[in-house]
Amino acid sequence: MRYLVLLLCLLSASLQAREITACGHPEYPPVSWLEGNSSQGQTLQGIAPSIAKYLFAQLGYHLSIDTSGNWERCLQEVKAGNIDVVVAAYKTNARATYLDYSSTYLIADPLSVFVNQQDNTDYKSISDLQDKRVGLLLGDSFGDQFDRFLTSSTQREFVSKGRQNLAKLAHQRIDFMPLGITSGQLQITKSGFQNLIKRTSLTIGTEYYYLAIGKHSKLQQHLPFFNQAIAELRRNGQMKALQQCFNKRYFSAQEEINCNVE
Repeated sequence: MRYLVLLLCLLSASLQAREITACGHPEYPPVSWLEGNSSQGQTLQGIAPSIAKYLFAQLGYHLSIDTSGNWERCLQEVKAGNIDVVVAAYKTNARATYLDYSSTYLIADPLSVFVNQQDNTDYKSISDLQDKRVGLLLGDSFGDQFDRFLTSSTQREFVSKGRQNLAKLAHQRIDFMPLGITSGQLQITKSGFQNLIKRTSLTIGTEYYYLAIGKHSKLQQHLPFFNQAIAELRRNGQMKALQQCFNKRYFSAQEEINCNVE
């Protein structure tokens, strides 16, 4: 009996050791977003958590996704060593101090500038944004170069919820928001602000979302596998199909559309 109890304890410890924690951006469809409500429980949906769960499952891990905080808290929890994985993040110099990235990107994210519909400025370069009020989500980055411009040349206002910024822009309380073109259009449409917010012709480059692992974790040993698997998902068309599926899922009831990696 004592041997059986010991065996069960060892088995339980082994199973627990296979569970790892992850988090992701809670408001950036179709990459990732929180679905559901806090009283009944929330899940992180989107391309990135779907792929992360699939990849880690291939290696025998159960990915437990923390949905308790905002984007800034997600990054800080990984930095502190409390969470293992960020399901998708841009590469920046600051984040590279505590994250190791896949070398193969998950999603290319062309970035643009969104303004109020009443703004008739002809935005031709980022210098046209000088001294304007920009709405940012805590934790957000748009690449090192544009981040430096925002820090030195604009009036930054931070919020913890993305919809707060959209509402501020719709009511002209801020002057602009930088966003990924796809994510911006999805969020604006779902929020009902499509007649109040518009995308300018000004683009600020393309950033890339990568699977990222905290430097404190031992999961870096699996990065070669992740790189190969992500490249295969792009090669066989599943990455494109996932984006199309999650674009639709963002506007649907929770169970209407099931987007799975096969």
